[in-house]
Amino acid sequence: MKIGLLSDVHANKPALEAVLADMPAVDACIHAGDVVGYGPYPSDVIGLFQTHDIVSIQGNHDRGVLGEFTEDTHEIPRTAARWTAERLDESELAYLEALPVERDLFEGAVHVAHGAPDEPDTYTYPEDFAPDLLSEASVLVLGHTHVQAKATFDDGIVVNPGSVGLPRDGDWRAAYAVLDLDTPSVELHRVAYPKEKAQTRITESDLPGQLSEGLEHGELVFGRAKRSEDNATE
Repeated sequence: MKIGLLSDVHANKPALEAVLADMPAVDACIHAGDVVGYGPYPSDVIGLFQTHDIVSIQGNHDRGVLGEFTEDTHEIPRTAARWTAERLDESELAYLEALPVERDLFEGAVHVAHGAPDEPDTYTYPEDFAPDLLSEASVLVLGHTHVQAKATFDDGIVVNPGSVGLPRDGDWRAAYAVLDLDTPSVELHRVAYPKEKAQTRITESDLPGQLSEGLEHGELVFGRAKRSEDNATE
């Protein structure tokens, strides 16, 4: 069984469309949180998730759109969340609210968490990948850092497919991964997309200009995401 792995689409429709077009044939597609927030296409992206049966969990920005912020959330994601909430209808907000914070899939073989198991707002960077993150599942899928990486251990695989909509690892291209659950093994992928479409839409939408700058080079331009010991939410 092959499974498409996505994370952190952040309402970037052109990036998501490019990933779905580039992805090889898979039996299912799962997403590790942050369907919306930051990006200028929240309704379109929710519609694509529903059309393509993408199974998702809730990320911190999805919760932000629902009005749930941590005390140290930066003003830019707060502004983007408020902008997004004003543009979603009741059914779209209900879709975000119904997403679980974590989930087990494929008879427990895959566990999906946004930040870390039982710690949804924790940043788990590649250097933090370790066997003790794995539990009963043989594959742990994470998001939140927007940094694409994988690590294979005797007990299984920890993978962050990277961000579809707003990479932060210095590569602006949309990131995703494909999991072969039979092996098990993971392939990491990047695909170029027309980022200028998203950038123009951000400018026209009066979202913070730093978000357009971030798309240009695949970097976070309004601060540094904190490591797991200092988890300010950005």
